[in-house]
Amino acid sequence: MVDRNGLPLACTVSPANTHDSRLYEPTLEAFEIPGTEEQPMIISADAAYDAREIRQYNRNRGIRSNIPVNKRSRRHPKRGRPCWFDPELYKKRSAVERFFSWIEAFKKITPRFERYEHSFLGLIHLACAMMIRRILG
Repeated sequence: MVDRNGLPLACTVSPANTHDSRLYEPTLEAFEIPGTEEQPMIISADAAYDAREIRQYNRNRGIRSNIPVNKRSRRHPKRGRPCWFDPELYKKRSAVERFFSWIEAFKKITPRFERYEHSFLGLIHLACAMMIRRILG
C-alpha cells in the first residue's frame, strides 16, 4: 500500500500462489499511524480487486473504492446501479507501479532468496527506509 507520492504505507508478505485480492484486508489492517485512528478516504486499486467482499469491506469502514469493474470476472453483466469510478483519480495510481519499479532495483528483493517471511519483510523495510532517505535528502 502506497500513498499518492509512491511512499510505502503498509506491506504484507505471502506465498506467491496467493492472489493479491486475498491480501487486501491484511494489508489495510497493517496500515496504522501511531497515536491516531486514521484510515484512507479513497482507495484506488486495479481491476483484480473488483470483488464484492472488498467493496463491502471498504463500505463498512467508510472508504470509497475507486476500482474499475473487471469484465473478465463476470459471466453476466452486473445489474443495478454502477459502481463509482473516477478515471482521473485512477490515473494517479501510477505511483504504485513506480514504487514496484523502484523496489525491484534492489537485487536482493526481486528474486526472493530469503527463506523466512520476516527476513524478507525486513529487507523491504530497509529498502523503503533508503528510498525515503533519498527522497527527503
